[in-house]
Amino acid sequence: MLPTKMTAIGIRAPGGPEVLQAQTRDVPAPSPNQVLIRVRAAGVNRHDCGQRQRGSPPPGATDIPGLEVAGEVVGLGESVQGLTLGAPVCALVNGGGYAQYCLAEAPLVLPIPAGFDAQRAACLPEALFTLWFNVFELGALCTGETLLIHGGASGVGTMTIQVARARGARVLVTAGTDDKCAACVRLGAEHAINYNTQDFVAELARLTEGRGADVIFDMAGGLYAERNLHAIAADGRIVHLTTRGEPIFRAPLELILRKRARITGSFLRPLPLERKTEVARTLRRDVWPMLGAQVNPVIDSVFALDDAVAAHQRMESNAHVGKILLTPAHR
Repeated sequence: MLPTKMTAIGIRAPGGPEVLQAQTRDVPAPSPNQVLIRVRAAGVNRHDCGQRQRGSPPPGATDIPGLEVAGEVVGLGESVQGLTLGAPVCALVNGGGYAQYCLAEAPLVLPIPAGFDAQRAACLPEALFTLWFNVFELGALCTGETLLIHGGASGVGTMTIQVARARGARVLVTAGTDDKCAACVRLGAEHAINYNTQDFVAELARLTEGRGADVIFDMAGGLYAERNLHAIAADGRIVHLTTRGEPIFRAPLELILRKRARITGSFLRPLPLERKTEVARTLRRDVWPMLGAQVNPVIDSVFALDDAVAAHQRMESNAHVGKILLTPAHR
């Protein structure tokens, strides 16, 4: 018998981490195409911090933050097929992850990989959906090409290093400290550039004999707009993940034309369900077999759900390497 009430993290007002507050909420009921998941672990993402700072979710979404969870299925909508009660799963969700129970659209629910516990599985959805759609679909990264990742030590970055390497790309990264650079190299990056002490354009030119990167995966907004164009190879692609850092892209058009550069990017959360469903199918087919072998999540730290304030403080310290998680308690 499921409880009718649950603990969830609410946002009292726009502001810093201190506005996060444990609250009592109703356990949600799944619609026909949804499942209800008892959350054992939830990922913390930059998007959650942005929602907290704004104080409100996108239209139509729950005000509870959290975009990825892992646990077990405890409720099924009447139209859901292929999932059973008690199944261990992880899921990409449209908010609601910072809670004991969370709704997920059935097509975005994936099995917990063999040998993974809920904490490791909770590291997967947001990072894998994000990197796959941006790097391999929008960026069209191919075997043998060179990928430069700005922010290689982040949750998305650490997973992108491994997946891109496993698919035959040459992976270079930037990170903000020598320790983070070393962590990226341990994960499989061929070289890591400390952007605080080195010129990544010059280093990339040296490492690629002047050719540049075929794809640049950028988590610094428009901060490196012109420098990325100097660093990109002819016919290269620059894929942006966020507006954080610098919300405006400013660069000479001449550089874009000369390189035949393609500049793109995406927000994952507003992507239509049909597109996300296609990504989920591809991940299950092409990436799930790698998990536990060629690709393993990196967990930076784990906090109790009630310690969401500390988790956001850790995220915004920029000291983390890999994923920050929250773990709800259950009786």
